[in-house]
Amino acid sequence: MILKQLVLSGLSLSMFGAVSAAQGEAWSVDPASSTLAFEVQQGSAALTGTFTTWDASIDFDAAAPESAVIVATINPASASTGNPQFDTTLPAADWFDAVGFPVAEFKAEGATLVEGNSYKADGTLTIKGASHPVTLDFTLDIDGDTARAAGTAKLNRLDYGLGAGVGTDTVGDIVTVTLDLTATR
Repeated sequence: MILKQLVLSGLSLSMFGAVSAAQGEAWSVDPASSTLAFEVQQGSAALTGTFTTWDASIDFDAAAPESAVIVATINPASASTGNPQFDTTLPAADWFDAVGFPVAEFKAEGATLVEGNSYKADGTLTIKGASHPVTLDFTLDIDGDTARAAGTAKLNRLDYGLGAGVGTDTVGDIVTVTLDLTATR
């Protein structure tokens, strides 16, 4: 199983297991209520999809967000749009090259409080061996025994060699990635 970690607000969250908070509280991510999705312009419409195989651990102290460590690992072969044509094309060499590069990773050390429950984490995203800076903007809400983290990051697919030879008039260059995690203790 691919391991992917993200670090947010005093919690360590694992998509496929128990989680411990920075102060020893146990948290568990609900995979049925958590998603990692993407959207890119394709022709005159938006192409949306999800990654079905990914994992996340989140370790973040709200009192010291600068000490956060965020690591996320995704299996790019698990990209699913619901369209068989796209779903067989995305893992291919011109796109994710999932055979040659079976793991994509986002890693950030430190986060910054923007205001209220909003944060940003400047990190590095590596896809197909290419690494570039990416900012993850996210919110974290804790209500009793339930925590929810939601975030977005934007990247330029051309920086990572995604869609080699496919013009931006066919598939847009900017991809928006969204994260929505729910955990309970």
